Amino acid sequence: MAAAAGPEEPEPEPGGSFRRYVARLGALRPQPGAERPDDGRRRTELHLLFDQLISESCGPAPAAGPSPQDVCALLVQACQLVHLDQEHLVSKVCQLIHHLLNRFQVMVDEQNLNFLLSYCISALKQCSSWTHVEILQALAALVYNNGPKCQKYLPDLLGKAGLLVQFSDSTQPDVELRRAAVRSMANLCLSVPGQPYLDESYRSVCFQTFLSVLQSSKTSDVDDITFCMLLQNALKGIQSLLNGGKMKLMQTDQIGSLLAVLKKCMFHGLPGLSIEVPAALYPAPLPQYDKRSPVKQEQSEPAAFKQTGNRRKKSKGKQKKGEFGEEGREDLGDAGNESVLGADMLKLHLGDVQSSPYSDPRTRASDVAYVPAGKDRLSSHCSSWKRISSSESEYSDAEGGIQSKMRSYQANVRQGALACFLSAIKSIEKRVLYGYWSAFVPDAPGIGSPQSVSLMTIALKDPSPKTRACALQVLSAILEGSKQFLSVAEDANDHKRAFTPFSVTIASSIRELHRCLLLALVAESSSQTLTQIVKCLANLVSNVPYSRLKPGLLTRVWNQIKPYICHKDVNVRVSSLTLLGAIVSVQAPLPEVQLLLQQPSSSGLNNSGSATPHRFNASEQWRKALPSEGEPTDNPAGCTSSEPCWLLRLCVSIVVLPREDSCSDSDANFPSFSSVYEPCPLRLESLQVLALLVKGYFSMAQSYFLELGEVACRCMEEMDPSIQLHGAKLLEELGTGVLQQYKPDSAVAPDQRVPVSVVVTFWTVILNGPLPGTLQNSPHATLQTSACDALSSILPEAFSSLQNEQQILCVTLLLGLNHSENPLVKAAAARALGVYILFPCLRQDVMFVADTANAILNSLHDKSPNVRAKAAWSLGNLTDTLIINMETMGQSFQEEFSDLLLLKMLRSATEASKDRDKVKSNAVRALGNVLHFLQPYHIANPRFREAIEESLQALISTVQSEATMKVRWNACYALGNVFKNPALPLGEAPWTTQAYSALSSVVKSCKNFKVRIKSAMALSIPSKRECYGSAEQFCQIWSALVVALQKSEDTEDFLEFKYSASLRTQICQALLHLLSLAKSTDLPVIWETITENGNAIKSYVLQYLKSGVEENEAGVQTDLCERERVLKGAIEHLGGIEKQLEGKARVRVSVYLEDVLTSHANATELTEA
Repeated sequence: MAAAAGPEEPEPEPGGSFRRYVARLGALRPQPGAERPDDGRRRTELHLLFDQLISESCGPAPAAGPSPQDVCALLVQACQLVHLDQEHLVSKVCQLIHHLLNRFQVMVDEQNLNFLLSYCISALKQCSSWTHVEILQALAALVYNNGPKCQKYLPDLLGKAGLLVQFSDSTQPDVELRRAAVRSMANLCLSVPGQPYLDESYRSVCFQTFLSVLQSSKTSDVDDITFCMLLQNALKGIQSLLNGGKMKLMQTDQIGSLLAVLKKCMFHGLPGLSIEVPAALYPAPLPQYDKRSPVKQEQSEPAAFKQTGNRRKKSKGKQKKGEFGEEGREDLGDAGNESVLGADMLKLHLGDVQSSPYSDPRTRASDVAYVPAGKDRLSSHCSSWKRISSSESEYSDAEGGIQSKMRSYQANVRQGALACFLSAIKSIEKRVLYGYWSAFVPDAPGIGSPQSVSLMTIALKDPSPKTRACALQVLSAILEGSKQFLSVAEDANDHKRAFTPFSVTIASSIRELHRCLLLALVAESSSQTLTQIVKCLANLVSNVPYSRLKPGLLTRVWNQIKPYICHKDVNVRVSSLTLLGAIVSVQAPLPEVQLLLQQPSSSGLNNSGSATPHRFNASEQWRKALPSEGEPTDNPAGCTSSEPCWLLRLCVSIVVLPREDSCSDSDANFPSFSSVYEPCPLRLESLQVLALLVKGYFSMAQSYFLELGEVACRCMEEMDPSIQLHGAKLLEELGTGVLQQYKPDSAVAPDQRVPVSVVVTFWTVILNGPLPGTLQNSPHATLQTSACDALSSILPEAFSSLQNEQQILCVTLLLGLNHSENPLVKAAAARALGVYILFPCLRQDVMFVADTANAILNSLHDKSPNVRAKAAWSLGNLTDTLIINMETMGQSFQEEFSDLLLLKMLRSATEASKDRDKVKSNAVRALGNVLHFLQPYHIANPRFREAIEESLQALISTVQSEATMKVRWNACYALGNVFKNPALPLGEAPWTTQAYSALSSVVKSCKNFKVRIKSAMALSIPSKRECYGSAEQFCQIWSALVVALQKSEDTEDFLEFKYSASLRTQICQALLHLLSLAKSTDLPVIWETITENGNAIKSYVLQYLKSGVEENEAGVQTDLCERERVLKGAIEHLGGIEKQLEGKARVRVSVYLEDVLTSHANATELTEA
């Protein structure tokens, strides 16, 4: 072959032989004027030359191949020399195109592509059918990743009478030809980043073609391997359409047809299984998405599960990739290269789970088979669930080779179908996808009925580890984001009804998923697939509503995953920790998990073959590694457990103890700290589990409060920024856990909290440790941000007990970081200052308040929206502090605080109120507080006058705007705050009318009831009649409140209805407040309203009076006596005014109110009687 290919001595330059071939082809070109005189000799030479080129392109790949330009030049020359009537040469030149482009991975440039495509299309039109397969193979190689450059040829290829459409038609008798056409079509569908994709019409043609191929059945005259390759090409085509074309599957028939063929192909050639799938799957209605009442879920999949009588055998032989021949440019994955399960593969029976020598952790059968006796759901066909070694094979070696090759191709079809399904999941809305849940997710079979086929069938039964892993990936993708769908599941109460509720059906499916995945866990020998099983379990755990299910599911998962933390593969260990993290974070705190955390450390670990025994046996070794002064036994924080939390000990030991060389044979991938500690991913996952444990079960972790602080410190002292980051996050969770315990509404008894003295010790260690250095010097912005968040989680009571220099250090660090150039750090520092400004020991320090105000105002003008949002929140907190100080410290603080700074705050907050909603909501809160804080001398100051006017206009326009609920709520709250300042000319200034008008409009018509409540509250704040202005204005407010009362039950949004009682309470309080302040000039309009709507008002006021002790939206407790007292006060006030009016006008509002009070008294007496 070498002699045929060129000269004997090696070529000094890459691509030299190609240039010789190009030159030889050029020499064969007919000279101008000569009309092919030596046609026969030239044809022979071309045959020889093409044979040499093809044989050379099939040999081993050279170190340096020819340049793409040389390859393209040679192919163009070859096509120019071969006329379309020379069909044998046309066939050979097409083989040459196919081989060379695949062998050297050449992308043809646009000019040469146009020539070569035109040649192939003309050849398809003119040459005999026996040449078409080779021509289509050349076409497929040309269009591969070149789709956007083929636009002008698409009508010829994919039009109504397009060549590829004709050749790929189901009526095409030649399967090889059909396969080649489908492959060309699939290659055309590949997307090229940054380039336009196929038009919708062509996409639709391709999709229907691929679908019809997948729906077709294999006929007896078709070779198994060819049919597999046909299916594979169609699956790749659909996957390209879904991925590259960002195709969104919307129509139910389209989705149903696709999912049906994918389900069929998922099981293609699976040994011991034969299924029939309908042409389309149909979705079940989902009440949690369509708001209909739950109905019994229809069986959407009439697929029959048929067990074949004979057991399919499995060969050990590995397939060489060369056997796939011309399938270049078609990613066959690991075809035939699967790790095959040999004679030592465990036989999987539900009641008899045997150990596999491959993987260390294997639990006893009793840990796995938790299905009650007599309900062995797989016993009916456990014979076919065995994975059988080829040592029991009944066929000869030659037959075995063919069988092995065929099974490899069938496995590729199954993998292709699963990969396509994965893309389909991303293209279908989740609420639509879950309608097909029962077709792909196992459900517990009824008594006597067979197990339905599902993704778990593949995960448990497929002989190929890669296919099993693919099925688990698909199942994971389905489970991701399924929380809303699964939220309806419930089986906590045994139902005894004639039908099975949908909630029970879903609960049954969840239980079956747990059962099957735990079966797969003990049956699996491939580490990669094992990792997928554990990840899938973690996804399941994260989305299941365990609080609505009978306890026990998590206990089984917990006990069975424990040994895998010692697995010799690092990825399995990491995913096992991820699963434990999911268990401690799902709906925390769960009583079942609480009990699991209190289990003795030895539980579930005996006989596990642990590769790291010291992790569990040397229970206090990790503690000795931490030089912390606190011991858990004498911890005063109220934890009575004498046995340390197993999970906490495990995670801490992984993080702080040196590694053992005997474990983790795959650690070479993680070089960073491999010589000293466990691999980095394992330590990171352990830190994440610790953080989740502290967050969800702080009462368990608080016994080790100081030790965990020491762990966080150690991590922050390391060189790896990711370890430092997770150390800082653990620190933040520890701080937040203490803050939660000390909240006013905390349910934790004072003697069960972490004592302040312990918290002071904790923060003293932290501040003497690496935290300040990290905040000052770290080049990693994310780490600085987390460290900043950690520093803001300090307990105020502990902060005040820290040494003075440590308090100053915290404040100095935060004020300094507020000038950081990184927006993440600056935002975190601005937020932390907003936390510190509320600390009692700091807020009374005028200098600290002033420094913080200047820092926050600086951040409020930052270009980053996130920084501005955090700064606005902190400004709101700072202005809250101004009000608290004004009320507690009086005049002294107000006089000390800088007028200039106050003016600056007013102007900055006004400007920020025009920003985006996240900034605006806190900016208006700050405006209300500052306007409340202003003193008469500020208001009289000409410099303040314009700023006050602008800020008031900003508040009024925000109330009237179409901003979010939170913004308008805060704006109404702010106006209420403004009304509390007696120094402002309320009732006289022009802005008063605008403010009342805005609030009156909102109380009547805002869609959000919380905003209406806050506006009604603001309208009831002024304490004097003069503050409401003229009689006309007063009456407008009165009328608006009466209308609002009558509309208090009118809402389009059902969710708002629950606030209607609070709204009526607030409006009634406002109406009685107005009546107790009314003047004689106000009474005619009030009486007119009562005359028109007296009965309605009376019923609402009576309801208000009898509603007893009720906490309204404003948070004010108004009891029964207080309400009656206010009403009596209004009657007395109005009675006095009406006496003075005797003879002038017949207005008897007080009589009306007395009637209301009498009715209320009578009703009360009747109730008591």
